[in-house]
Amino acid sequence: MPQANKAALLFCLAAAALPTVPASATERPNIVFVLADDLGYGDVGAYGGTTIQTPEIDALTQSGVRFTQGYVTHPVCSPSRAGLMTGRYQQRHGWEFNPAGRDRGAGLSLEERTLGDVLRDAGYRTGLVGKWHLGQQPNHRPTQRGFDEYFGILEGGSIFIDSRKPGVESASLRGGRGPTERHNTVWRARRGTDGRTVEEAVDVDEYLTDVFTDEALRFIGASDEQPFFLFLSHTTPHTPLQATVEYLEPYRHIEDPAKRVYAAMVASLDASVGRLREALEKSGQLEDTLFVFASDNGCAGYIFGACSNAPLRGFKRYHHEGGVRVPFVVSWPARLAAGQVVDTPVSTLDLFATFAAA
Repeated sequence: MPQANKAALLFCLAAAALPTVPASATERPNIVFVLADDLGYGDVGAYGGTTIQTPEIDALTQSGVRFTQGYVTHPVCSPSRAGLMTGRYQQRHGWEFNPAGRDRGAGLSLEERTLGDVLRDAGYRTGLVGKWHLGQQPNHRPTQRGFDEYFGILEGGSIFIDSRKPGVESASLRGGRGPTERHNTVWRARRGTDGRTVEEAVDVDEYLTDVFTDEALRFIGASDEQPFFLFLSHTTPHTPLQATVEYLEPYRHIEDPAKRVYAAMVASLDASVGRLREALEKSGQLEDTLFVFASDNGCAGYIFGACSNAPLRGFKRYHHEGGVRVPFVVSWPARLAAGQVVDTPVSTLDLFATFAAA
């Protein structure tokens, strides 16, 4: 298959990055891939950010490899996901723009094999939590594209919580308090052994980032001897800008409401990474888990300076460095030496080959 010709990201590392390990540690690892939505290069402490505290993501970088030149294949959400999900440039299979304005029956080409397909065929239990954005019709949904389980939103975005709830702050880009009604349905779906999918719409009242993390932890906790692939595709810190008091408190000193709420949203993302790593450590699975963290593109210029791609030029939507160069971290304690910084360019396009090789 075409992906086999791509150089796997793991093997672009120096030989010193792969310490000698017992044979048992070279068996198929669990794979956890956390993807942020519109996170800026300069919004993470390990990448030079100073406004927002990201201790959990920073700790992940210390446990593995921080890539300084990590790229996505497109500066907007859906085609970026199409590239990483297939291991092929999105223009090769036609999904090279966001789906807004398209026929609602459109989706990622059904002729393409996805990460979910490959890993499920390799004996993995596969789960996707969060944002899909690659087609809404039944034949395009995650459980028909390689995932045994799915919990999340099919479209490009959703509000995070009812703005009228106590302790919630929203920074509307149009003035006012911000959105109050959910405009997307959250779905729970499971693929049966007969290939049929059972799905239901789910009411979500709590903060969506926390709910997605809870679901990811449930998936990890249900593991047995079968290795698993978890794709936690967060919607944060994408607009609308909304956060709860738990994450807002450390940023009360920020006067600008958009900057304050955005910082709190990144804090919720950071907490999610920490909760996942803690659960893996408690269950004894952290050492043999390949954990990848990245963003789907750079942060957006239309939120009026609430985020940062510093020191890069440009934003989401544009092919400048700020649109396509993102935080990119790979950790696998059993196989990768900790504390590395690698300047070699890598891409989310490489993840398909990397996960398959691992």
